[in-house]
Amino acid sequence: MDPEHREELIVEVVQRVLDRQARDDRSAEQALFDTLYHERRRLEHHPDEHGSEASFYDRIYSEATKAAPGRHRELLRKVLQQFANEVDGHFDRRVYAMATKAVPVALNVLLNTLSPLRLVETIQARLAGSADVVDDIGLAGQIEISGHTEQVKRLARIGTTILVPTHSSNLDSVLIGFALHQLGLPPYTYGAGLNLFANPVVGFFIGHLGAYTVDRRKTAPTYKDLLKTYAGATMETGYHNLFFPGGTRGRSGAVEHKLKLGLLGMGLNAYINNLLAGRRRPDIFVVPATINYQLVLEAETLIDDHLKATGKSRYIIEDDEFSRPRRILDFMTKLFSLHSKIDIVVSRPMDVFGNPVDDEGRSLDPKGRIIDRSRYVLTNDVIGHEPQRDREYTRELARSVGEAFHRDTLIKSTNLVSYAAFQALKHKNPKTGLYRLLRSSTERSVSVKDLYRHMEQTHHRVLDLAQAGRVRIDDTVRSQDTVAIVGEALAHLGSYHSNPAIVRKANRILYPDPKLVLYYGNRLSGFGLDDLEA
Repeated sequence: MDPEHREELIVEVVQRVLDRQARDDRSAEQALFDTLYHERRRLEHHPDEHGSEASFYDRIYSEATKAAPGRHRELLRKVLQQFANEVDGHFDRRVYAMATKAVPVALNVLLNTLSPLRLVETIQARLAGSADVVDDIGLAGQIEISGHTEQVKRLARIGTTILVPTHSSNLDSVLIGFALHQLGLPPYTYGAGLNLFANPVVGFFIGHLGAYTVDRRKTAPTYKDLLKTYAGATMETGYHNLFFPGGTRGRSGAVEHKLKLGLLGMGLNAYINNLLAGRRRPDIFVVPATINYQLVLEAETLIDDHLKATGKSRYIIEDDEFSRPRRILDFMTKLFSLHSKIDIVVSRPMDVFGNPVDDEGRSLDPKGRIIDRSRYVLTNDVIGHEPQRDREYTRELARSVGEAFHRDTLIKSTNLVSYAAFQALKHKNPKTGLYRLLRSSTERSVSVKDLYRHMEQTHHRVLDLAQAGRVRIDDTVRSQDTVAIVGEALAHLGSYHSNPAIVRKANRILYPDPKLVLYYGNRLSGFGLDDLEA
């Protein structure tokens, strides 16, 4: 958020939330005390280091208990102002310009095994503004960006775009940011978890590159309302937005299908407000994208979390692999020493109702005919908000985004082999439940022949899905035979994690960490493969 818009936007956001939450004296009192309850409970479990938050809420509570009814609204305004100041990003174009030069250099150090002389040449080339050398051996050679990129660039000039990617790793934000810069798109506003700001260096950069703060420990409805309102207001102001509609990193490894409707719905809300305000560029376009890895940095922690109460035991993971720089370095070194690319696939853009749009931003019906989307928000020929109607539109949008996620997921060898390997293990132990299978050390091996048999069956089905346009596959999966695909996958699955996921020993396949096999294979869940007969 540029400084000239920040103050005006914060005032507008606070006022909108206040008008919704405090319609009269009674609702103002209820919203205030409910918010204070949630915040004081949070501080019991997560005390603030300097005690400033506790002092603030103690003062507000003391005054609220003595205040006349009309005063509660103003006290709630103070609390909302506090929330807004915490959330507000501090975008700085100077820092952004510096980071677009410095960050690729730093990541090249991580991602490439370069000689010292070549490294110096790379840094000099980047600082001199010559991207040719860097692009040949650096990030641009390791990250493949494909899909509807040209259409997105065009739409970003005629309207506001909302990029909604899949979310597997905390590296996603960095990689998406790099991809946007490579495509020549402007900075995007996005919400970053408070835990990412804990590192002063990382926090400084993401705080000045368009990120605003999201504290998932805050459970007060007024805080959640303010977050959504803030995002919507930035869209109305013309700032492109980025958020992960899955809400948090996928724990199971599967492609997200249960999406958060709150932020998705703010696109529609902003579109209606733009029409009501008569803005010159009212259009909001939603752009799904998938981020596809051979290996996922935090896979061990994520699948553990998924298996503990279906991912609800630790909603906010603060001690995963992303928090340990040495693990990131090891991950990147192993990944790229295997010539493994990260693929970002940009899906076809759509409007806020889930309809596809053409290069001019016009909405299309299922037969490709142009439709007037502004008529979707008319009631008795008057543009306006209709909560029940708008919620249904947002559900339709979520369904369209979920379909795009599945259609543009790119299946890699680690996913294919892990899925087949887990199916082979289950087939060998048909009466063994999932958790016993994951715990037992005596039942965790199959013959290479059995793995190949399940692989060939799964491979053929995945090729058929790709041919039908229901999923994407990488070059190895598309063109190599079973032996080559298994070889590539084993090289990855045995290279980075604390324990290899699977390994080959003579004519047996062993499962040192079957949870990782489940995690990587889960990428193929939801595509109708579970009915495969062995």
